[in-house]
Amino acid sequence: MTPLALHAVTYAAGGVTLLDDVTLALAPGRRTVLVGPNGAGKSLLLRLLHGLIRPTGGRVEGAGAGQAMVFQRPVLLRRTALANVGYALAVRGVGRAEREILARAALDRFGLGALAARPARVLSGGEQQRLAIARAWATRPSVLLLDEPTSALDPAATRAVEAAVREIHGDGVTVVMSTQDLGQARRLAEELVVLHRGRVADSGPAARVFAEPADATVAAFLAGDLVD
Repeated sequence: MTPLALHAVTYAAGGVTLLDDVTLALAPGRRTVLVGPNGAGKSLLLRLLHGLIRPTGGRVEGAGAGQAMVFQRPVLLRRTALANVGYALAVRGVGRAEREILARAALDRFGLGALAARPARVLSGGEQQRLAIARAWATRPSVLLLDEPTSALDPAATRAVEAAVREIHGDGVTVVMSTQDLGQARRLAEELVVLHRGRVADSGPAARVFAEPADATVAAFLAGDLVD
């Protein structure tokens, strides 16, 4: 499995440093959850890991390799649910006959089989997010990156997406996910990374970080008392 890490990474835009000297190794085969106040750099870090942008300093190891990414607002084609998954497979060179079999299997796995012929953009928010996850899973990534995938969902849809994340991780996929929901972080994280003002304030096994935060700033954030 390709290592996934950031080495002294800095990212600046418009004269403002948004990530500052971030060094972080992502544990292979684990569920790593990124948390932190708004503007801490969570989404930016995920985009750097996926190779969508380049750092202005330092180095990202393994960016884009064997990865799929699911965004906060799913980017779906004006096609059916089945065709959305099929298109991702076509881009990867999967033949037409095999493509449909794999696409239907992906929809079935995430409870969307009955919606295969439905236009993707008329699905509910939760269904759209599960479709994005099904599409990602169908390509058999070794790493799945998720940027606050449940931020706009109701509790039932959130539970369904969390179940989908656990299923994918159960296949041996490394999961790196950002969230604003500390309850969700407690439910899903095996490894936890706390970002604050563009720096890594704490990182390590989730149980340790929650029980023994690195400093008062991290403790305040995890207690819900730090907003920026």
